[in-house]
Amino acid sequence: MNQRDSKNAYYYVTEISTRWSDNDIYGHVNNVAYYSYFDTVVNQYLIEHGELDIQADRVVGFVVSSSCDYYAPIVYPQKIQAGLRVNKLGNKSVEYGVAIFLIGEEQARAAGSFTHVFVNRETGQSVDIPQRIRQALDMALMAGEY
Repeated sequence: MNQRDSKNAYYYVTEISTRWSDNDIYGHVNNVAYYSYFDTVVNQYLIEHGELDIQADRVVGFVVSSSCDYYAPIVYPQKIQAGLRVNKLGNKSVEYGVAIFLIGEEQARAAGSFTHVFVNRETGQSVDIPQRIRQALDMALMAGEY
């Protein structure tokens, strides 16, 4: 990603709280915390819009790839938002575009991708994306025509 995305490039944006433990010895949020924010926005979207039941569903998404480009630091207790869009949608997998914004700013502080492969919880075998989740992903894909 060569340039910072703006917030309007994302279909779904939600507020996430930074935590004291997110800061590292250098005085800013550590890179590991960004992946937690990405995981949070993706799963929150799937729960709210795809009716994902993280405790009981037989099909779940496993993260198989993720990346992040950092543009400017954030620090606890700054208020942040996480953005989500669908970059690519296959039969068994989805690549999300994800980003972190300071509230009140339009340019991403960090942005990357996050890929889920959907699997049978018991067997670990990849399966087709459940229809209700696919519908939610289709909405985020079609809206991603930015």
